[in-house]
Amino acid sequence: MRYTPLVSRLVFPLALVFFASAESLAAQEGTDGYQTPAAELTALVDAPVTPGISLSPDESVMLLTMRPSLPSIGEVAAPELKIAGLRINPRTNGPSRSRPSNGLALRTLEGDERAVTGLPSNPRIRNTRWSPDGGMVAFTHDTDSAVQLWILDVASATARRLSDLDAVNAGFGSPFSWSPESDALYLMAVPPGRGPAPAEPMVPTGPRIEESSGEAAPARTYQDLLQNQHDEALYAHYAMAQLARVGLEGSATMLGEPAIFSGAAPSPDGGHLLVQTTQRPFSYQVPASRFPSTIEVWDTAGNPVHQVAQLPLQDGVPTSFGSVPTGVRSVSWRPDAGATLYWVEAQDGGDAQAPADIRDRVYTHAAPFAGEPTELAALPLRYGGVMWAEEGFAFVSENWFSTRQQRTYRVDPDAPGTLDLIFDLQTEDRYNDPGFPMFTTNERGFGVLMTADGGRSIYLAGQGASPEGNRPFLRKRNLETGAEEELFRSEAPYYEGVVTLLADGRLLTRRESADEPPNHFLRDLDRGTISAVTDFPHPYPQFAGIRKEAIQYEREDGVPLSATLYLPADYDQERDGPLPTFVWAYPTEFKSAAAAGQRRDSPYQFTRISYSGAVPYVTRGYAVLDNASMPVIGEGDAEPNDSFREQLVANAQAAVDEGVRRGVVDPDRVGVGGHSYGAFMTGNLLAHSDIFRAGVARSGAYNRTLTPFGFQREERLFWEDPDLYLYMSPFMHAEKVNEPILLIHGEDDNNSGTFPIQSRRFYAALKGLGATARLVFLPAESHGYAARESVLHVLWETDRWLDMHVKPAKKPVTTTDDAGS
Repeated sequence: MRYTPLVSRLVFPLALVFFASAESLAAQEGTDGYQTPAAELTALVDAPVTPGISLSPDESVMLLTMRPSLPSIGEVAAPELKIAGLRINPRTNGPSRSRPSNGLALRTLEGDERAVTGLPSNPRIRNTRWSPDGGMVAFTHDTDSAVQLWILDVASATARRLSDLDAVNAGFGSPFSWSPESDALYLMAVPPGRGPAPAEPMVPTGPRIEESSGEAAPARTYQDLLQNQHDEALYAHYAMAQLARVGLEGSATMLGEPAIFSGAAPSPDGGHLLVQTTQRPFSYQVPASRFPSTIEVWDTAGNPVHQVAQLPLQDGVPTSFGSVPTGVRSVSWRPDAGATLYWVEAQDGGDAQAPADIRDRVYTHAAPFAGEPTELAALPLRYGGVMWAEEGFAFVSENWFSTRQQRTYRVDPDAPGTLDLIFDLQTEDRYNDPGFPMFTTNERGFGVLMTADGGRSIYLAGQGASPEGNRPFLRKRNLETGAEEELFRSEAPYYEGVVTLLADGRLLTRRESADEPPNHFLRDLDRGTISAVTDFPHPYPQFAGIRKEAIQYEREDGVPLSATLYLPADYDQERDGPLPTFVWAYPTEFKSAAAAGQRRDSPYQFTRISYSGAVPYVTRGYAVLDNASMPVIGEGDAEPNDSFREQLVANAQAAVDEGVRRGVVDPDRVGVGGHSYGAFMTGNLLAHSDIFRAGVARSGAYNRTLTPFGFQREERLFWEDPDLYLYMSPFMHAEKVNEPILLIHGEDDNNSGTFPIQSRRFYAALKGLGATARLVFLPAESHGYAARESVLHVLWETDRWLDMHVKPAKKPVTTTDDAGS
């Protein structure tokens, strides 16, 4: 193996290299550096960002987190360590590419707002967490060289730095948690006195060796994995933390020894800590989440009192969906008990393809953890989670990917073993979705089921999908009789979703309409009154006149489809006629044609002109068919991908035909685009149809042989069905791409499967075959694009591509007879 130097693992803003490459591009394409699009597109990028909202546990006040506009390329291109499947900022020991908030405010439900004072200059706020009693909010602040722990006193609306520990280790999961008594925080600190990072050896110390023992160990296409012994040393250095208990006056008590922590959670009674630490040997094949680990219970002084499990390296988990690691998994505290653990263990070797009557068993074990654990439930399908109630019952869920089945049972922890079926549904069937149980926060700060009538009833909130569109609802369900009472349902012309049901019976909702941005409201269900809690302004009022319509149509085989049609604000059909059009979509697999045809939108949702998709180009004179349905269906023994290409083409043709039927789409001037799997779709549509004039493909994968252990929802391996992988890969059919295609990709894409080489090799194939193509690599960008300069440039590239290849009137085809007449 080639020796990998540190410079390939630490990425710096290499200005000289970048500008050299930019000059080369300029020479070839006639452009120079980052470009800025038309003013209307730039205005969308710079539109104000609506604050985030978080309600206090006691429901008395909301925390508003102010969010800045996009960061500069200088911020995005800051030093970054790519290691063990993670990306961290080595200067701060925090996450790289984070999007921190830059301000805080407090607002009562009556609308009174107070700005928070005492914040650091140029605040970079992350990890906001309410104390269980609602009196405090803890958060982290990123400086240029460290992550600090801060606290906000809600009563005085003042913030202060809480601890003078050197730094918070915030790059490897949640950096702190509150004690149930709200009197302290358990913090992951950078070990005091930690020295500098291990230096890169000037000379390799030996070869990199990996060996297979003959047992199958398939793995999906993970990125940023460890490469050599120096990477191992860097991971151990930056991941090592010291667990500390920090009091509200700032005093810090160190607990145990420094370790690589995956988590540390206090028990509801405050007397124990559930701690998981990562152990060696590390792996070069899987990310840190699958490294060996030890799960223990500590006392609050940091002394281990019980070992829950010692888990080996999880590098042999089957790639089929529904497969899981063997041994103990999903360990947590029961929120309704003082100190009781619960977890699940696979009974089928973790292999979803192995036959088994019982797939998983759920166990509980109460402090002091003597004797054997108690079996709570034996599940025929794969475990999907537990929801606990204070009244002495729990809901246990199970699901199965291949059949899309999900079941929820009621169990009695004091008389375990009996499963009382509450819900049995198909996860694809949105129209019959009963909703999800609502939660509340108990006095210890843990989430528990929201109940009524002494635990005999629960509340269910859902999207309310229907043939008319989504209409969110709130229902009360009697667990003994199954009877349901609908307490609220969204009504036209609004789309109004449930946030929470307050203890006093009022309903907090988030309401919007096609031309009104989302805001929060209080509904008195008894009186039938409603009052505004927030009044966030329209982020881009200059575009308020854009026309939006949820449309429905059918595929040639009768499958119902839908899309959202956007038309320019000044469009007059009689005057302007059919428009050049941009279609944006993302394929989705289904096992049921009936479910594939269900609507997934609402005509009353706010017209968001997000800069990341196709909608912005409605401001440039295009009709836009956004989120056009792209179902790929495989009923019975058939798998969706068996006819992937044909179904894509049928979906796309139906969308364009509907726009033509309405008189707003010019069929000779239609472009198609998508991101990630949508980019994969775009490549296939250009290769296997002549519906579109051009395509825009962002951050895609085009050669499925580079993802041989499955992709998206495909479970079959390349070696099991190589023809399928060749059939679905536009790279293998590049010679059929006879329309212009714009390929855009982040140079540092770390999404599984979408290696940057995917776009590079697809472009090379297209260029070699004489196709019209353009490849744009965005420096320092990952799967999504974060820097303002990058986003503006993508808008410029896309607008330019559409104007060149889609907007112009198509030249008429000259026949032999025409030429001779």
